[in-house]
Amino acid sequence: MEGTNPVNKKLAAALSGGAVLVLALSGCTGDDGNEELDAWAKQVCDELQVQARTIKAANAAIQKETSDSSSPAEVQKADSQAFQDIAEAYKAIGTAITKAGPPNVDEGEKKQRDAVKELNTISASYTSLQKQVDALDTKDQGKFAAGLKDIAAEMKKLGKTGSDALKTLEEGEVGQAMAEQESCKSASASASPSVTQG
Repeated sequence: MEGTNPVNKKLAAALSGGAVLVLALSGCTGDDGNEELDAWAKQVCDELQVQARTIKAANAAIQKETSDSSSPAEVQKADSQAFQDIAEAYKAIGTAITKAGPPNVDEGEKKQRDAVKELNTISASYTSLQKQVDALDTKDQGKFAAGLKDIAAEMKKLGKTGSDALKTLEEGEVGQAMAEQESCKSASASASPSVTQG
């Protein structure tokens, strides 16, 4: 459906930009030397790698439906499932950070608590987006396109929130320890091609 394609593409771009922020954690490099922190980083990075694949698959599903002339109903179904998957992925990362305990650094408990709170908030926000897309009227193409546009705008905000939460967690030694983990490196590499510019 031609009328919805530009909006659908914006939605896909918003998702691409936001989802990869989960994997910004492996952006630092540094020396190790804190065995406890390295063990913590491995536990978190291993879960990040699993959830990175989930988010990448959800992103691909949206891209697929928006790259051809899918009907509004098909787009709705794909987007709804993708939002559910992403919500669950963010929640799982938060759970992994909770299970790992506070990282062995100054203010580790605060870093952990703040990151988990943000990740759970983002998860809830994607669940809300899922409900919004489920409620869109697929029989009225104009209303459907307008609804998708609103959802894309919300996703843009969510991407920044996710980035801020993880940036705080990855500051200093935590980011250095995570950068040393193979699972964080591979998670980042597998997701980076889906970053959308513009």
